[in-house]
Amino acid sequence: MSLPYTILILFIFSTSSSYLIPLAHSKIARLGISSKTLKNEPDGSTQKVDESNLKMYYFNQTLDHFTFTPESYMTFQQRYAIDSTHWGGAKANAPILAFLGEESSLDSDLAAIGFLRDNGPRLNALLVYIEHRYYGETMPFGSAEEALKNASTLGYLNAAQALADYAAILLHVKEKYSTNHSPIIVIGGSYGGMLAAWFRLKYPHIALGALASSAPLLYFEDTRPKFGYYYIVTKVFKEASERCYNTIRNSWIEIDRVAGKPNGLSILSKQFKTCAPLNGSFDIKDFLDTIYAEAVQYNRGPNFWVAKVCNAINANPPNRRYNLLDRIFAGVVALVGNRTCYDTKMFAQPTNNNIAWRWQSCSEIVMPVGYDKQDTMFPTAPFNMTSYIDGCKSYHGVTPRPHWITTYFGIQEVKLILQKFGSNIIFSNGLSDPYSVGG
Repeated sequence: MSLPYTILILFIFSTSSSYLIPLAHSKIARLGISSKTLKNEPDGSTQKVDESNLKMYYFNQTLDHFTFTPESYMTFQQRYAIDSTHWGGAKANAPILAFLGEESSLDSDLAAIGFLRDNGPRLNALLVYIEHRYYGETMPFGSAEEALKNASTLGYLNAAQALADYAAILLHVKEKYSTNHSPIIVIGGSYGGMLAAWFRLKYPHIALGALASSAPLLYFEDTRPKFGYYYIVTKVFKEASERCYNTIRNSWIEIDRVAGKPNGLSILSKQFKTCAPLNGSFDIKDFLDTIYAEAVQYNRGPNFWVAKVCNAINANPPNRRYNLLDRIFAGVVALVGNRTCYDTKMFAQPTNNNIAWRWQSCSEIVMPVGYDKQDTMFPTAPFNMTSYIDGCKSYHGVTPRPHWITTYFGIQEVKLILQKFGSNIIFSNGLSDPYSVGG
């Protein structure tokens, strides 16, 4: 990958009645550049960020760039950071590297993104990091409580508004540093990578080029890839260990078999040391699904996550002492760590970032992620757009627009579009990244 840790995360939302998203289609694809959930990463790797060179600023940003109603002129404070330590200066026309934030706090982005820090000094570049509206501290309407309250306030959260925010801030930065001829290169990973590519297409007069890392521009209804997210997850596990792959593949039926016994859910709760009683077998299957997706998404060294999971699953031979589900549970412990209990909804906590991303997923970033017949490690449950739309309508009271992204950004004929209108865009994908199928 071109950006450290720019591997995408599939975030699993609960399918309890509070979310009203159908069982087989509970996956709202949360794109992210680093794991926000597994705080105790198995390899113990964290990046230390030297913030002494960073200066934080707040830009008085316009709420609505595209209409002229009185409410459109409301403003909010958008956070951004600048590192000018190695900048060659305006007279030298030294470049500007601008990181376009995605669905995360700027603080976590600074810890995860190494590309700018690594290359800024070599290029004598001014480094700019911009936080996405409705994430981190960049909240319209004065607070997260107000901004995320309902569809009326969340309606200003979309990709087009975010791109216009970035345009306004980058022009402000150029004016602030009196640099008219310094080329700007925009950079992003996952959803931010999509934004970087779209920014270059929509604002070519501002950005000379873009690095779009792990950007699944083609993972939409009109440009749906032949193989899906879980095809890659399956492929990576099978290549790592066919025995591990077969154990996982057989576990779903075993979970349902145990759940069907008298007190079966209590048996499963004890088996997997769940923090709360299971409401159904789906609770544990959803949790395990996410464990395997996380292992593939963040499968990096020195201790590769898929290998950790599979080594633990394979360590215990199939016998009376260690049954199939014992081995599956060992894989959980290997990735999540040894805990007194395991919260099956640990990947579905209603944080501000998750609420905001759920809105984006239920409005315009509608990615058809499901379990297709070729995703052989998982029970088949293809994505169903009708069910997805109904679930989002029930939760937000608005209807998703699954065709809007391809209409607005014109990616149905992506080769033709880029040939005629796009240039200086680098698309980088790791082939073991599950979202590379749409990259």
